[in-house]
Amino acid sequence: MTIDNQKTIMKYAEEFGRDNIVVVLGATDIEGLEISAETLTTGDPSFAGPLAGVQLGLHVYHILEPVVKAVLPQDLYEEKLAMVEMIVDGEEIQKSLEKIRQEADAIRNNG
Repeated sequence: MTIDNQKTIMKYAEEFGRDNIVVVLGATDIEGLEISAETLTTGDPSFAGPLAGVQLGLHVYHILEPVVKAVLPQDLYEEKLAMVEMIVDGEEIQKSLEKIRQEADAIRNNG
């Protein structure tokens, strides 16, 4: 996640409130996905960007998760994401993000 993206997300979180923002990620690389999700919940793990040490606790999902898929137009999903869904381990993505969401819930409940 770029420094500019971190700045933009932090600005929106301050402007709209972190409980009013849902971030949908699309990375298919688990490690990269986890780093982005951690950055948006518990803070930039690389300590290189504006979200270093900033616990936003944002709601983070992946585009292939069933909860996101359910709200997208089926024809759009089929056209843009069906092939990706066939080659990516969606269960692993979901398990990984569920753990990170639990951490974000703890931040929101204690913040």
